[in-house]
Amino acid sequence: MAYPGYGGYGGQMPGMPPQGMPPQGMPGGPMGGRYPGAYGAAAPAANDPMWGYFTAIAGQDGEVDAEELQRCLTQSGFTGSYTPFSLETCRIMIAMLDRDYTGKMGFNEFKELFTALNGWKQNFMMFDQDRSGTVEPHEMNQAINSMGYRVSPQALNAIIKRYNRGGRIYFDDYVACCVKLRALTDTFRRRDTMQQGSVNFQYDDFILCTMAV
Repeated sequence: MAYPGYGGYGGQMPGMPPQGMPPQGMPGGPMGGRYPGAYGAAAPAANDPMWGYFTAIAGQDGEVDAEELQRCLTQSGFTGSYTPFSLETCRIMIAMLDRDYTGKMGFNEFKELFTALNGWKQNFMMFDQDRSGTVEPHEMNQAINSMGYRVSPQALNAIIKRYNRGGRIYFDDYVACCVKLRALTDTFRRRDTMQQGSVNFQYDDFILCTMAV
């Protein structure tokens, strides 16, 4: 079974920047250019345009938590005219890539997130043609389909009910939906080693996978 989802894990959707390029809304160079000692003497990613930005917001442990990520996204103006991301959305962004359940992300995950965010933003803007910062339910369905997800009408209706406010889906909620779709699809795919489209979950494993995002 060919899995639906965000262009394949770590893949590239139309409108996304090439690997290693800073996403839209992100500066191309360092912010402050500091490299805390906790990162070690050598900075293997020092030539990467995202490295300076990462070190400017990361804590002394060399990782980014939800509050730091929210501050980064707000200060960078990534959302543009759209409403800034809520803390809860930033938490699930980190959870999507937090494979060791620390509640934080390192540099590689930071880059991966911004690549995904840029793709989702471009996709959202295709449907938000009036730049109201919202899309209608039928446009949300089209957006989900355009990312390659193939889910039932019942599942689409459940998604719309979960993420709409007053009959419309805001950018923040749209990204939260994209994060959960990707995270759950990736979790399912890793367990479906035979690519049959079905897996068996132990109860505790199911709770861990679904409650973590």
